[in-house]
Amino acid sequence: MGLVYAPLTLSNPRDPALRPLEVSALVDTGALHLCLPPHVVSQLQLETLEYREARIADGSVHRVPYVGPVKVAFDNRQCYVGALVLGNEVLLGAVPMEDMDVLISPARQELIVNPANPNMAVSVVK
Repeated sequence: MGLVYAPLTLSNPRDPALRPLEVSALVDTGALHLCLPPHVVSQLQLETLEYREARIADGSVHRVPYVGPVKVAFDNRQCYVGALVLGNEVLLGAVPMEDMDVLISPARQELIVNPANPNMAVSVVK
């Protein structure tokens, strides 16, 4: 399976006057968080909440800003998350994917709404 990208709408729920951004995000189930490049953080005027250490794919650790909140929308789903400021493209990790109840279709190589729950996100809480 190759790289999977998905169209997302990102916005700052603290400032509804700001226009949302339409982005193409790399979908990575091996990553946990939403990661945003600095130019997206700047456009959404997201506040730095704290700094975190992030271990990236090569094993190196970087101290990066953690910003938020960010509203993430895909298809008929949305969630509110914090994001690590890292990289040069938007990366959608497992935490917001679980929150929105979306998954990767290997056959179609795209992000899809969970077909078992097409009308609303369902969470397992037990």
